[in-house]
Amino acid sequence: MTRATLKDVLTPCLTDRTAVAGLVVLGWEDAVAYVRAAEAASRPVILQAGPGARAHMPLPVFGAMFHALAQGASVPVVAHLDHGEDVAVCRQAIDCGFTSVMFDGSTLPLEHNIARTAEIAALARSCGVSVEAELGYVGYHGGAASMGTDPAEVALFARETGVDALAVSVGNNHLMTSAVAELDLGRLKAIEAAAPGLPLVLHGGSGIPIALRRRLAEETAVCKVNIGTELRMAFGVSLREALLRNPEEFDRIRILRETIEPVSDAARTAIESLCPSEMANGRSMPAP
Repeated sequence: MTRATLKDVLTPCLTDRTAVAGLVVLGWEDAVAYVRAAEAASRPVILQAGPGARAHMPLPVFGAMFHALAQGASVPVVAHLDHGEDVAVCRQAIDCGFTSVMFDGSTLPLEHNIARTAEIAALARSCGVSVEAELGYVGYHGGAASMGTDPAEVALFARETGVDALAVSVGNNHLMTSAVAELDLGRLKAIEAAAPGLPLVLHGGSGIPIALRRRLAEETAVCKVNIGTELRMAFGVSLREALLRNPEEFDRIRILRETIEPVSDAARTAIESLCPSEMANGRSMPAP
């Protein structure tokens, strides 16, 4: 059994020039694909249940699924609640066996974000669970605009909340379908300097070019990068191809099973983009 907390897998990243992929899970097939990819890459993986997925499938089902996959995995697997809305959702995730929770207070005034994050962090610590928080606001491509993380607020936030990881806004955006994000590396360095030793998280990793992902992992305190859109795109392509190959097929299991291998390949590329190329188990990585 290789269930791990967020702190377990992120702490080594501060010194080993790597980061860990937080992969957005929507169902069984992609969760299986992600664990297979992590095993092939010999890297830990963070399986994430976000708000959209939780609206479709109950949190206890995600908890049981992540637990079952971790039990059979040969690499560390983190069961992570992504963008938890409040104390109740975070508490439910902990009760369902999640090893890590994110409380997203990014739209709250600073003092309210600190107070609620600190409350959830205390609860999580008492249960041996890690906590991620967000300071600043990571927006959505084609939707709500981002608000950059203020480096002047970072030290106070880290000190008062005691979180294990901090998601920051430095030009990254959710739901980007092309890797064209332009990150404010100066702001990122200022954030890092304000809270030495605190693992940083970038949401919206699909918008970050592979070469830049690797550079961030090697040179900064970015220890976790969330990746979802590019993997959902890989799923969509593989599903359409499966249906075109056999338009008479109607069995759900047979159809969806054909998405696992291509999604796993895409996930392995994402996972290996967060470590030095020489660690990619001899695979030829895509050109930057």
